[in-house]
Amino acid sequence: MTTQTTAPQTPGARKTDAPSGLLPLPEKAARALALGGSVLTAASTFLAWTWTADFPGDLTFYGYPGGLQVLVLVGALLATVFALASYGVRGLGWLVPAGGDAALKFATLATFATSWYTVLAISVDLGGLVNLEPGGFLVAVASLAAFAGALALPFQRPEPDPIDPDDTGWEKFKHGAGHQWETLKAVFTAGSPRPVPALSSYAEILLIVAMLALGLVVFTYGIGTEYDELFIGFLITAGFGFAALNKAGLIAHASQIASRHQNITICGAFVAAALFPFTQTNDQYATIGVYILIFATVALGLNIVVGLAGLLDLGYVAFLGVGAYAAALVSGSPSSPFDVHFPFWAAVLVGAAASLVFGVLIGAPTLRLRGDYLAIVTLGFGEIFRITANNLDGTSGPDLTNGSNGVSSIPNLDVLGFDFGAQHDLGGFTIGRFANYFFLMLIITAVVVLVFRRSGNSRIGRAWVAIREDETAALAMGINGFRVKLIAFAVGASLAGLAGTVQAHVTYTVTPEQYLFAGPIPPNSAFLLAAVVLGGMGTISGPLIGAALLFLIPNKLQFLGNYQLFAFGLALILLMRFRPEGLIPNRRRQLEFHEEAEAPTLLTKAGA
Repeated sequence: MTTQTTAPQTPGARKTDAPSGLLPLPEKAARALALGGSVLTAASTFLAWTWTADFPGDLTFYGYPGGLQVLVLVGALLATVFALASYGVRGLGWLVPAGGDAALKFATLATFATSWYTVLAISVDLGGLVNLEPGGFLVAVASLAAFAGALALPFQRPEPDPIDPDDTGWEKFKHGAGHQWETLKAVFTAGSPRPVPALSSYAEILLIVAMLALGLVVFTYGIGTEYDELFIGFLITAGFGFAALNKAGLIAHASQIASRHQNITICGAFVAAALFPFTQTNDQYATIGVYILIFATVALGLNIVVGLAGLLDLGYVAFLGVGAYAAALVSGSPSSPFDVHFPFWAAVLVGAAASLVFGVLIGAPTLRLRGDYLAIVTLGFGEIFRITANNLDGTSGPDLTNGSNGVSSIPNLDVLGFDFGAQHDLGGFTIGRFANYFFLMLIITAVVVLVFRRSGNSRIGRAWVAIREDETAALAMGINGFRVKLIAFAVGASLAGLAGTVQAHVTYTVTPEQYLFAGPIPPNSAFLLAAVVLGGMGTISGPLIGAALLFLIPNKLQFLGNYQLFAFGLALILLMRFRPEGLIPNRRRQLEFHEEAEAPTLLTKAGA
């Protein structure tokens, strides 16, 4: 009996009998078209796209990309690098450890979508294609050619399942439609795994620093977009660019490196976040930054309840409100019935303790429920809190919260002589009011991250995961399910109250309308839960990134008016369809959603 061996293929090698792509082009011609189109697209950004400066970004200059041209240039350079890597150019193989064809498709799609969006926006805003300069026509043709070349690259067509002859006509139709869907997915998932060279620890740390710096640049650019067209182009480029990097295998490789140096990554992330106010010339975007941190901190607290313990809480924003109201009532507000002015540390303790007490009081009688019943009870608690705060106005009830007017004129914090409401000069930079609160909220976020890490890795954290996975089995193993769930509820509530104490001082006023179940602007319970699921349940970075996206995007999409929530909901549906485990998935949840793809790999590694 003879054994057949297959020689390993070089990065640039391709099977001659590989099935063609979506377009009938030879493989060599397709790769040349993708590469040439990407290079021409990058060159077109140095030409004028329109003759008038009426279009935002002033795309009338030669030799100097501006506005949306910068985004197209970034996408074109990324596509060019992936195209060269697919040719097997020495030194570029490490950029595509999972194969370069799928990454090239998404990179050219990002460039094509941003380019054509810009050309159409110019034509619509200025009144026709006559307003385009030669650079505008060139970028449209070049980006289309690059995308067409990428679509013509070969891909592995999935083998259809055998059809049961006893199936009905409808079942046969569904079978055929499912096969066509798998074929379409294969267009964007082609590529063979390639080995990644091992790096030293110092090189990996430098790579982590570079990733964090890149993240800071992308976030600063996104939050500082000055007009609507630029932000939409940023979303297109960032979304498809992230997909390209993910298909190339770089995201998974970077995640592995970060997990090997978790402490350095977390500390570096906080240092990068602390540098954000120094990148701003005024306090405008630091305002959004501090609200993102408040929202992210509350989402991380909810991640303990939902992500670790598996308890569906639909009224979690009420705990944020309890902490905010408790801190506002003891911080010297003239609207407070209590004539006291506690220092900040005491107000923080009051807010966290009040939320903790409410968490225990609500959780004790309700946590024996499971699933949908628990969700309905927590939803009711959130509404009860808002209605009660609205009625404690001295007319419908005791005069405690000042009703719908809320607790107003909350004074700025003064900690050890440092006035958070005043501007301060630090190293030649002027730090405004919201930047001061940004640094304070960053410290509180660090505390919450520490609590999450320590509790998640502790004995109680393992009990939470056991309850989440199978409560019946956990009870059979001797875990006190009620006590474990009550601790999760209390810890999550206290962390939300901690963030609420800062929110009260940042907003100056605490009103019941700030704590709805759902609304156009977060924080509310629906957005908090979406941030946890979108970012990745059970992880630290997932809810932080999810909360940042869910707060930033609605703020930037306000120009859509009544269509804002529609567009936002559609984007969430698409993301959950194609990445249900979240942006930064927990390994266990990733296996649950992609068991058929991950299990063979794990078995292979185990056998090796």
